[in-house]
Amino acid sequence: MNLLQKSLVLSSFLTVFFTLQALAADSAVGEQKAEPCVSCHGPKGNSSNAQWPNLAAQQSTYLANQLKAFKAADRINIMMQSMTANLSNEDINNLAAYFSKQDPVKAGGDPALAKAGQAKASMCMGCHGATAEGNGQFPRLAGQHPEYLERQLKAFKEGSRKSGPMQAITANLSEDDFKALAAYFGSM
Repeated sequence: MNLLQKSLVLSSFLTVFFTLQALAADSAVGEQKAEPCVSCHGPKGNSSNAQWPNLAAQQSTYLANQLKAFKAADRINIMMQSMTANLSNEDINNLAAYFSKQDPVKAGGDPALAKAGQAKASMCMGCHGATAEGNGQFPRLAGQHPEYLERQLKAFKEGSRKSGPMQAITANLSEDDFKALAAYFGSM
C-alpha cells in the first residue's frame, strides 16, 4: 500500500469515527450552549457580518474539529480560544450537531466574479462535495461569506492556517482566483 492509499484509508477511518461521535450528540443541548455564539455568528449560525463565518448547515465533524483545534490552540484566534476554553468534548459535539442541523444560507457574491469562480471550482469539489455542501471533515463552502473565504484562502497560502492539501492548492492560486472562488461559493 503506497502513501496515498494509506492516507485515504486513515482519512476514511477518521471521518467515520468523528461522524459516529457527532451522531451521538444532542442538538437540543447544543442549542442551549449556542447563546454565546450568537453575538458573532448570528442566530442559528447565520452570520450577518463577513468577519465571522456562517455556521448554519456546516458539517458537524468539521465544526467539532475546528472547535477542538481552537481549544487546543492548534488553530489560533484569541476570541475563539477563550470561547472554547471551558467546553467539554460533549459540549463541542452538541454545538456542532446543533449548527449542522440549521438551514443553509446564501451570503451572495459578485455575479461576474462568481461566473469566473465557477470555472475554477471543480478543483474544490473533490473534498468539499459536488455542491460545496461539505463532506465530513471538509467544510461547507456554499453560502459562506466571500470575504471570509478569501481571508481563509490567503491564510492557507501564507501558512498562518495549516492544512497540507489546502496549502498546496492555494500555492498555485492568485488573489484574483481567491476572489472569484469566494464569490462563486458565496453565491451558492
